[in-house]
Amino acid sequence: MRRIKSKDTKIEKLLGKAMWAEGLRYRKNCKDVFGKPDFCFKGKKIAIFCDSEFWHGKKFLEGERFKTNADFWEEKIKRNIERDKIVNETLEKKGWTVLRFWGKEIEKNTMQCLLKIKEAYENVR
Repeated sequence: MRRIKSKDTKIEKLLGKAMWAEGLRYRKNCKDVFGKPDFCFKGKKIAIFCDSEFWHGKKFLEGERFKTNADFWEEKIKRNIERDKIVNETLEKKGWTVLRFWGKEIEKNTMQCLLKIKEAYENVR
């Protein structure tokens, strides 16, 4: 558990390099934005989150259950999912555009993720 990082993960670095190469200049791990997005464009009010499948419950939502210590992990993942919903709702109420990408989505389709980000960037005044 100690080796699990909360910032500068592989998927964040991959997406960050792709955005930088396209000329998109972002802020990382914005502490003054609710939910501390992994990347944000404050002027455009765009928050980007890079979610790992395990910690944010992708497989759990798809029906997969834990084999060991199930009660603990189910409760923890449910809290994470609920927290993500609250972050999305709060930011959207404040006029922010929230983009969330799964880790595998970033790894396999970085350009598609980048296109979604560029579209949001260009469509917001």
